[in-house]
Amino acid sequence: MKDYSSPAYTIRRKLRPYKGFLYLLPSIIILCVFTIYPLIKTFVMSFMEDYNLVNDTYTAINLENYKELFSDATFLAALKNTGIYVIFVVPISVILSLIIAVFINDVVRGKAIFQTLYFLPYVTSVIAIGLVWRWMFNSNYGLINSILNLFGIDSIGWLNETKYAMPALIIFSVWKSLAFNILIFLSGLQTIPQDIYRAARVDSTPKMRVFFRLTVPQMKPIIVYAFMMGFISAFKVYNEVYSLFGGTRAGPANSAITVVYYIYAKFYNSYRYGIAAAAAVVLFVIIFVFTMIERYVTRDRDKVKSK
Repeated sequence: MKDYSSPAYTIRRKLRPYKGFLYLLPSIIILCVFTIYPLIKTFVMSFMEDYNLVNDTYTAINLENYKELFSDATFLAALKNTGIYVIFVVPISVILSLIIAVFINDVVRGKAIFQTLYFLPYVTSVIAIGLVWRWMFNSNYGLINSILNLFGIDSIGWLNETKYAMPALIIFSVWKSLAFNILIFLSGLQTIPQDIYRAARVDSTPKMRVFFRLTVPQMKPIIVYAFMMGFISAFKVYNEVYSLFGGTRAGPANSAITVVYYIYAKFYNSYRYGIAAAAAVVLFVIIFVFTMIERYVTRDRDKVKSK
């Protein structure tokens, strides 16, 4: 029989309203230590002039890091390259992924084989994939130049010439990002009622019209999600640059440098911790503003649709 007057029961009764919080406490601690604290620390570091991470010392609190950052031609080039990367990689990847997903979904035989082939890049190490693409882009014996030579096109110095470094990075990144998008599009296609497709077949509706009038409207929420996740991921591109160009440079003469690679170089190579923190804050603001705009646009569309 329970002793309702015992101190142990009294303590348990008082803690009962906080039981759910106690279950969440380990996750909250991990979130605070590994996410919230680094964000706050980075923001504070960005205002510390001549910050020394080892000794935790600085000379002044001001905006010198931001002034130096926006006067740095390398950072401005990184912003430009990141913008070019986002503009090309995300739309091309989403459109190709949707087309491929529709093709796979319509395949009657061998659907599992196609799904596995297109999903492999998602579960494969970026470094390993980068090594393969470095061989494919090789100026002398690369597969891509060998194919171009068959059509009478001279070999291109994909990884050795500044004007081809960004195109090479874009091609590699588009291929790599297909896997995730195809996966979510296939999941979305499975939820579309097949009755509308049967009705379209009965009416002998052309496939292109079925795609644009039936499939795309039904997939609109997932397409928006793919664009949003693609943009956020593209702004943070680093592994692709590191693996494709060997980790020692961001392309010839840093011609393919991105904002995250710039942060890495300033933090680990130049030991300019304040500058790296300022660049990280700028990138955070860009991603945050873009995300808020996307959410605002999506919300307005949902309101119009509900009316």
